[in-house]
Amino acid sequence: MPKNKSGANKSGAPAINIGIGSKDRAEIAGGLSKLLADTYTLYLTTHNFHWNVTGPMFNTLHDMFMEQYTELWNAVDPIAERIRSLGHYAPGSYADFGRLATIADAPTEPPKALDMVRVLVEGHEAVARTAREIFPLADEAGDEPTADLLTQRLTVHEQTAWMLRSLLEE
Repeated sequence: MPKNKSGANKSGAPAINIGIGSKDRAEIAGGLSKLLADTYTLYLTTHNFHWNVTGPMFNTLHDMFMEQYTELWNAVDPIAERIRSLGHYAPGSYADFGRLATIADAPTEPPKALDMVRVLVEGHEAVARTAREIFPLADEAGDEPTADLLTQRLTVHEQTAWMLRSLLEE
């Protein structure tokens, strides 16, 4: 954003000075944008599966998927707000998410129940990998709020993947 002689943005707002340089903030925001896209894509997939699951495990999976998509829905806002705190706009369109996401969109034809579980295991592990990739950037920049957010997200995704994977064991 262009600045005037005083260092303020043309809008009159002071330049961001939170102790993290603009280059580092941009790199971290870029990583968080991918995390947001992955989280939103996984949210949509999980909600899709909640609506479309069938079979003998219907009640169990229907309820479990609802808990999971609710958690994912509640996660997107803090990720987007962290991007904004770093001085960047959060992506918010399907086009943005499609370009940024590392995980595939939900299948157009709903899979069988246990295949849904497999897709979600892979999705949660992929989101965990995306979150983990941002850690070195946040650590080097001394960005503790982002590191804290990433730790929280990793805990959720790794635990959810483990619980889902347990359903697939014989």
